[in-house]
Amino acid sequence: MEDQILKILTDVRDFIWGLPLIIILVGTGIFLTILLRGLQVRGLFYSLKLALFKRKEDDEQEGDISHFQALMTALAATVGTGNIVGVSLAISLGGPGALFWMWITGIFGMATKYAEAVLAIKYREVDEFGTMSGGPMYYISKGLGWKWLGTLFAIFAFIAAFGIGNMVQSNSVADGVNASLGIPNWITGIILAIFTALVVLGGIKSIARVTQVLVPIMIIIYITGALVILFIKISVIPQIFTLIFKHAFTSTAATGGFLGATVMHTMRMGVSKGVFSNESGLGSAPIAAAAAKTPNPVKQALVSMTQTFIDTLVVCTMTGLVLISSGLWNSGFKGAELTALAFDKVFPLGIGEFIVTITLIFFAYSTILGWCYYGEKSIEYLFKERAVKAYRVIFVIFVAIGTFLKLEIVWRLSDIMNGLMAFPNLIGLIGLSSIIALETNKYFYKKHS
Repeated sequence: MEDQILKILTDVRDFIWGLPLIIILVGTGIFLTILLRGLQVRGLFYSLKLALFKRKEDDEQEGDISHFQALMTALAATVGTGNIVGVSLAISLGGPGALFWMWITGIFGMATKYAEAVLAIKYREVDEFGTMSGGPMYYISKGLGWKWLGTLFAIFAFIAAFGIGNMVQSNSVADGVNASLGIPNWITGIILAIFTALVVLGGIKSIARVTQVLVPIMIIIYITGALVILFIKISVIPQIFTLIFKHAFTSTAATGGFLGATVMHTMRMGVSKGVFSNESGLGSAPIAAAAAKTPNPVKQALVSMTQTFIDTLVVCTMTGLVLISSGLWNSGFKGAELTALAFDKVFPLGIGEFIVTITLIFFAYSTILGWCYYGEKSIEYLFKERAVKAYRVIFVIFVAIGTFLKLEIVWRLSDIMNGLMAFPNLIGLIGLSSIIALETNKYFYKKHS
């Protein structure tokens, strides 16, 4: 019976995450890039400046957390297993060219992430607790007037929060710790649940305080390790980029444990794993953006689009370059194991595996924190503020439960919900694209006048 359910869910997942959704996701990014005249490229340095440097006047604005904290909360949810496992799967199944298509997804995804944040701020509202609530469910229902579609998004996001944002992550941590240190899953589950409770029971301000410290540290540790490897192998960097561009447009022959890949398969693997990693278009990140202290929608949106830049064009790129430089991408290994082997090939005494394991733990834990907030705002939209406290407690309990369950069905279900989130969100982005353009033009006109 379980195998039959798993097969049905797998077929549904493959259908939802098929070529049509990928085309719609990337197509929306291209449409918004044209609409915004390449804002993600021409405004990147200004966006990074807004994200990384605090301004006193922002503290006086309406909102719950700073620009930087909103960015780190969103990054906490997106910089996760996708940056290690997802990139590894993309390259081990699609070849080096998959990394190129991840870059394409990231570039156009920045425009999508920007647009999501503009609408999140534009249509946010203050709840009974005095905190901000926003995201696709609000801009779909208030902007388009389609409350039923906003409700659908909230349902999908709520279910996904318990899957991809909870049990899947805690299970990955428990398995990794058990394999590396021999600690039983149930012990990891209890510890992880306690640390999660200490943060999420305090709401968004507590989550933001932790993520603003945790996220930069975990990213710096991982990138530093990757840069050391690439510095040691600096002589092969030109060959790496030659492989990437060559195999992005030509079929990759079967070699070693690699089964070979057509251009279409390489493209699909790169785009799908890129979207899985940065979540541009899925509608999760604007929920965090809506909590930011900001005088207008565009300012936070510029900060928010750097999330995709950091996630895909920096962190995913580091993973991809290390994997390709190791020569193990065609060895038949996949997932976190492949990434750990690539790091271990340079670092002695298992230090490489330790770096990957530790960052995987932090990545997964931070994802739990970020997604707890996404689920909280979704449940608040569906059942009002009275449901929030109970939700937080239940969420923490499921963190522990997830560490000792077989999660194949949960994986499939959460993948389905993640994909389904995209459809109402993309409808909202396209339907309200004139508002996005209007707010953008208004901001830059005032800035330059």
